[in-house]
Amino acid sequence: MRDPYSVLGVAKSASEGEIKKAFRKLAKKYHPDQNKDDPKAQQQFAEVNQAYEIIGDKDKRAKFDNGEIDAEGKQRFQSRGFDGFSGFEDFGAAGGARGHRSAGGGSTGGGAGGFDDILNDIFGGFGGRGNRPGGGPGAGPGAGFAGGSARTKTPHKAKGKNAEIIARVSLEDIVNSGKTQVTLPSGKTVNVTLPKGVEEGEKIRLKGQGHPGENGGPAGDVMVEIRIRPHTLYEVNGSDLHLDLPLTLYEAVLGAKVRTPTLSGAVNLTIPPNTSSGKAMRLKGKGLPNKNDGHGDLLVKPQIIMPHHSDEELETLMKAWKEITPYRARGPEFD
Repeated sequence: MRDPYSVLGVAKSASEGEIKKAFRKLAKKYHPDQNKDDPKAQQQFAEVNQAYEIIGDKDKRAKFDNGEIDAEGKQRFQSRGFDGFSGFEDFGAAGGARGHRSAGGGSTGGGAGGFDDILNDIFGGFGGRGNRPGGGPGAGPGAGFAGGSARTKTPHKAKGKNAEIIARVSLEDIVNSGKTQVTLPSGKTVNVTLPKGVEEGEKIRLKGQGHPGENGGPAGDVMVEIRIRPHTLYEVNGSDLHLDLPLTLYEAVLGAKVRTPTLSGAVNLTIPPNTSSGKAMRLKGKGLPNKNDGHGDLLVKPQIIMPHHSDEELETLMKAWKEITPYRARGPEFD
């Protein structure tokens, strides 16, 4: 192991601040995550770490300067009188020093200028604490910095994006089943329950059915926008429905019972004699569901339809009727 002062590029008289600054600069420069294509960077990175382990710790620096330990933190052989040499103690070179407990129960590794905190400040943005050579199988990013525990920056869990879906709903679905089918971003088809009194443009939220999240985050939602399909018979007005009911001339004059379709089944509607076009008749509760747990109404407007071909008898009758019983169809506002 080279002289730690030379490794960090500082003089032996350097202050603690100068040593810490030099370490930060070199550790960032040789970090493996920053030099993935340079195999030598890992070795240089480990050498910088070991150097700071020695002279970044006040007690170890003093022992090194006094020749009591070497550049790897190992105690040098010292004479103990006439009976030869004492044994030597391993201070934990290259990954064992930090974390040893002293006789008093304290940690001997806390004096290296906040070693773990410095590494965390430098390498936190890299998604980990870096790789120490020789970490062994299973040692992930950040494992084994001078005996320190592995710390990995947890990826941010982001919620997935919401999906916008348009559901075209028939009036029959609203009244009868109360459901509609939609296809989710995953390709799965599901039934969506329509809220009571659903209206054109209303949105229904399906939680967690949208696009998947990132890094294990929750999925987004699906926003289903309701569009009501145009109907061949009915016009929608809130929860009420409007229906034009064609009548023959004789049904309008004489009265009749006319089969009238509704969304819940046909009914026989009584047409009173002398019925005029456009005068609405109300069928209660035959409209759409409303938000008050009830239903709107079906408003039926008779529309008198004349024959598709000319009829001499009808013309003769109308001429006589005009002479005998004339009447006004329009009010004075049309004069």
